[in-house]
Amino acid sequence: MAKVDSWSEIGLVSITAQSGTAVEFKTLTETVDIDIGDKEFDAMPMISGGRVVKFNPQEPTEITLEAYPVEAGTDTGAVGKGFFDLLNTADATQPVSISVDHTRTKYRMSLLWTDQTSPATAEVALTTSGADSGLRILCADGFFTSAKPSFTDGILKWTVKYKVPAFDKSAVANVKIESTDGTANLPAPAAYTSSAKF
Repeated sequence: MAKVDSWSEIGLVSITAQSGTAVEFKTLTETVDIDIGDKEFDAMPMISGGRVVKFNPQEPTEITLEAYPVEAGTDTGAVGKGFFDLLNTADATQPVSISVDHTRTKYRMSLLWTDQTSPATAEVALTTSGADSGLRILCADGFFTSAKPSFTDGILKWTVKYKVPAFDKSAVANVKIESTDGTANLPAPAAYTSSAKF
């Protein structure tokens, strides 16, 4: 039986470039919208009046963040400072200067809701020794497709979109949702590389 009635107010957002380290974006992020790809089908009408189901491939998953960074990107460290470098080549020095380019970097996004006290990242292990419960959504081998600034409400807000196909070329899943009620360990995901998604 779950220890909490709902997950509310506080969550964690970790973004990891392939072969990189997790960068935390919880302090910049106001909202997270997760559109898990639909597994649709068509119903083909037969002349008998019956229907035959034709399954369609699962659609990509898209995650949208609304956030309030004050910098263009993250020059250094494990705390995210901006988002424009997720679409383009990062600048690791101050002043940060990021030009549009043809770079397409694969990323893993981890979202975690937990009752663990002060978790450091969305990729933390949840253990029975701490009686930690939590729900985690993991998406790997996806790409950031949009980072749009807006000053419409009198505050600079960025809408950032991440998109991931349901499977890779070898039909291995790119999306995973996991949880624990505190009675079983939920391990931290493995380091994200070209051969390890989760």
